Amino acid sequence: MKSLALSINRRFFYGWVILAVAALGIFVSGPGQSHTFSVFLVHIQADLGLSATTVSSAYAFATLVAAFGLPWMGRLLDRIGPRRMLLGVSLLLGLACAAFGAAAGFLWLAVGFAALRFLGQGSLMLTSSNMISHWFDRKRGFALGLMAMGFSASMAVHPPLSQWLIDTVGWREAWVWLGVSTWVLMMPPVLFLVHNRPEDLGLLPDGDGTAASSEDTTATAAAETGLTLREALATSTFWILCAGLFGMSMLVTSLHFFQVSILTTQGLGEAAAARIFPISALVMIIAIPLVGRALDRFPTKRVFTFGLVVMITSLTSASQVHDLPTAIIYAVAFGLNNGCTMTFFGYVWPRYFGRKHLGAIQGTGQMIAVTGASIGPIPLAIAFDLLGSYSETLLALALYPASCAIIALLFLKTPARLLAQQQSAELE
Repeated sequence: MKSLALSINRRFFYGWVILAVAALGIFVSGPGQSHTFSVFLVHIQADLGLSATTVSSAYAFATLVAAFGLPWMGRLLDRIGPRRMLLGVSLLLGLACAAFGAAAGFLWLAVGFAALRFLGQGSLMLTSSNMISHWFDRKRGFALGLMAMGFSASMAVHPPLSQWLIDTVGWREAWVWLGVSTWVLMMPPVLFLVHNRPEDLGLLPDGDGTAASSEDTTATAAAETGLTLREALATSTFWILCAGLFGMSMLVTSLHFFQVSILTTQGLGEAAAARIFPISALVMIIAIPLVGRALDRFPTKRVFTFGLVVMITSLTSASQVHDLPTAIIYAVAFGLNNGCTMTFFGYVWPRYFGRKHLGAIQGTGQMIAVTGASIGPIPLAIAFDLLGSYSETLLALALYPASCAIIALLFLKTPARLLAQQQSAELE
């Protein structure tokens, strides 16, 4: 494996191979993502005799429970490395898919939801972005943006594939084949291509020569610097980032969940509302690498603040939709919103807390963000039941990212302890 990697590295930086595997990991997380579950919900309800509210409640609760396992997975990731973690999670995700197809009641369904969300939407995405953060430094934003294209590919492939499997073999056996596809797609590349860090091959992040020959020790020292989870939790930076990402995750999930209902309630036809999804998806695909480039070139706090402003724009434009042109404006804003959110989740943790204990910090941050996703639809649901409208609540919710944007612009900064570690490593 090492000889193969170094042979490839003589032609181009091996980190791009790692990036391809990481993007594949994001794609393979599809069975644990909402866009795949949505195809199965009607069939599950009919087969198990459960109401939509019951199934949705099980899904939300399972997502919340799964979130609290991510800090433990992050610490495990720091100990065993991305390669072993990817192998283990891929194996378990395939088994979870097969077991989910045998769900016989509410309890089994809830446990199945939790396993798929924990392994797919949580652990597999966490490990993939963690691996990219070790292989790229100066180009990390761009690399994470390209990795996130795997999510766009999953949105395009998994729903129609799932529907075809349901029509062909039924919803239960469809999950077995989704599990098999997880093993076939993910395990061979991980076994033969993945190395945890460039330093394991004597290389430096971004393809900046080799660790052995480089006179610049900064990149090599970066692998050994970083705050512990306890030190990160003691900084205001961690909580500013968590507040912003919690809000983005919560509000993006709310808009995904209620988008058709919002648009049709405000005067758009169902067919027109459905055509909004591809517009947002296309904008997201274009936006992801651009956001990554911006993170590499401009101060992080300004790009992060920009993402929160885009979140405000998404909410306010959604509240103003009344015809197709205003719906298109919303679709563009929401697509850019998704691109920012996907890229931020992997970028901000190594940027502000270093690489040494990245898994533990990233896992805790992702737990908080996924918690936001699990409760996201609740405010809009309550508001619609009470008011019969979404507009006022969407405008009120925009105050949250507005507050986070002001705080981030004024107070977000690299922790002094990390700066001291980096300066000490450079002197050594």
